[in-house]
Amino acid sequence: MCFSLDSEYLVSTSTDGSARIWKINDAAPLISLTRNSDEKIECCRFSRDGMKPFLFCTVQKGKVVTVVWDISTWNRIGFKRLLGKPVSVLSVSLDGKYLALGSNDGDMCVVEVKKMEISHWSKKLHLGSCISSIEFCPIERIVISTSNRGAAVVTKLDVPADWKEWQIYLLLLALFLGSAAIFYLFYEHSDSFWSLPSAKKQPNKSYLRSIVPDYQVADEQNPW
Repeated sequence: MCFSLDSEYLVSTSTDGSARIWKINDAAPLISLTRNSDEKIECCRFSRDGMKPFLFCTVQKGKVVTVVWDISTWNRIGFKRLLGKPVSVLSVSLDGKYLALGSNDGDMCVVEVKKMEISHWSKKLHLGSCISSIEFCPIERIVISTSNRGAAVVTKLDVPADWKEWQIYLLLLALFLGSAAIFYLFYEHSDSFWSLPSAKKQPNKSYLRSIVPDYQVADEQNPW
């Protein structure tokens, strides 16, 4: 079972391979996910990023595939083969960027949701034991997985590091200081349009009047 991010829906699976969506406020089933008679829905998890209303489910039909449903219409929008073997557990990171799948024989893979491509592989993580749970760390790209034998393993994911909040603020501060420095240098080393001459430096008006007629006479004497 899994609740949606807004706690509006609940998804549950059954041993017969069906999956049902429940409306929490109504305390009643809303819809059953569509599937073929030879398909068996096993694990289901809602997206967690708050922007893309998706439901991820592993479906077994000979080969296991991960299917994505749009929860606004409850229609399938795509599927992809990822782990390639029976899946025992499915988990979504708190920011919704990664999807983790654990197998019955101890393998684990982590998928980037945006591309639906595998970003991390851990083979024989639990030495052939069935992985029973996978949880993402809230602040680091680390997962902890447990097996049906009671073993727990902490794995650092081989994925690109995320920007920390303080790093974003530091970058914005550096950009602001850089812009201020460039503006100051430009102001100090350029002639400002607003730097008008003072009254003491302005030429005498009578002197200007004495010069203007001379230019006018010179222009009148010019044959061209």
